[in-house]
Amino acid sequence: MNAPVNLKGKVAAVTGGANGIGREIARALAQAGAKVAIGDLDGEAARLTAEALTAAGLDGAVFGVELDVTSSSSFAGFLATAEARLGPVDVLVNNAGVMWVGPFDAEPEAAAERQITVNLLGVIRGVKLAAPAMVARGSGHIITIASASSILTTPGEASYSAGKHGVLGYLKAVREELHRSPVQLSVIMPAVVDTALAAGTGTGAAKLLQPADIAAAVLATIDRPRFEVTIPAYIGPLMRFINVLPGQVRDLLMRQLVPNQVREVDRGARATYEAQFGEPD
Repeated sequence: MNAPVNLKGKVAAVTGGANGIGREIARALAQAGAKVAIGDLDGEAARLTAEALTAAGLDGAVFGVELDVTSSSSFAGFLATAEARLGPVDVLVNNAGVMWVGPFDAEPEAAAERQITVNLLGVIRGVKLAAPAMVARGSGHIITIASASSILTTPGEASYSAGKHGVLGYLKAVREELHRSPVQLSVIMPAVVDTALAAGTGTGAAKLLQPADIAAAVLATIDRPRFEVTIPAYIGPLMRFINVLPGQVRDLLMRQLVPNQVREVDRGARATYEAQFGEPD
């Protein structure tokens, strides 16, 4: 059995940390002894989550504030507040994300823009703001929660997939720029996770994951840094194998393994979540 990860004295900042995956990541980090700053667009929810984690008697100090990852000033303020209250940020977890599901030609323009702005530009913003300070200090780790959609073909999630593919491409390029520095970059790419973001979607051949599965992967990645992490772990090697197959065989296998969200989505189950994007054009 592996020894528990000890993050005593470390400072972590988690975006989109009020609910779902982000909340579990914050919980796991604090349980491991880290001091944790939770940022979320819903500032009150972030504060309530921090209070709940503190009341649970976790080892690390936790606080929550409002954070809009689409605003550079908001993101910079979040990191500055974390440093002022807890100390220099050792680990940034880029977790904030949104997803619209349905046919590409029925997607509201606002939904496409929101997904790219939050899911891709939010990550870019976080890396730009956090990495230089980490490089100057000589240490730091930026972990981005992307998606298996970064490497899979996922019908019904065109703009979401575009953003997640972009995240992986961006981090690959930045990793090369930082290869002589001690700063670590990691991208965690899970299959479907049981959260509001994925409500009503199919899982394909993979089992439905829980937020705690992603939190455990974050701790394991801090303990033993790796760049690309897929959950389940077999997705990475499987995709490398599939990608060397002839095109027709590759397409056939992908259609068996990956859910077609256009056909499988339960629109009623997603109605409350997707109200944030407005009605289709």
